Amino acid sequence: MVGSDSAAVPRKPSGFTLLELIVALTIAGALVALAPPVMERLLPGMKIKAAGQEMAASLRFLRSWSISQGSEGVFTLDLAQKHYTITPRKRSYDLPEGGELTLVSASEERRGEQQGAIRFYPDGSSSGGRITLQGAGNTQRIDIDWLTGRVSLGH
Repeated sequence: MVGSDSAAVPRKPSGFTLLELIVALTIAGALVALAPPVMERLLPGMKIKAAGQEMAASLRFLRSWSISQGSEGVFTLDLAQKHYTITPRKRSYDLPEGGELTLVSASEERRGEQQGAIRFYPDGSSSGGRITLQGAGNTQRIDIDWLTGRVSLGH
């Protein structure tokens, strides 16, 4: 019979040897040990980026709220305490420590050296401004157009 020699060739069992498993676990252990220092260096930059995105979302929410409610909404930023508040919500939002924060807003919206506001009107427009968050090699710039109230997030 042609092709029926399968009984003559011994089959090697499939799977991994103990040595292969030990090498793989050693490599995995080394990668796990190296991950925290790498993540620790990346974390501050990621915090700045996340804070910028959250702040832009809050500004967009406030604009929508002002339009839907037919009343002015105010975003207030405290540069010294590194937190902000928005009109309809009764809590303050903290920003990451260690970063640099700047606000450019209309002069009538300034509240001393370390505080300022951006106002949204029922027609969707705003008092306009720019907020910049910098730290750990990352920059988030939020521009608020005075005419349209459009909030844009850039780097």
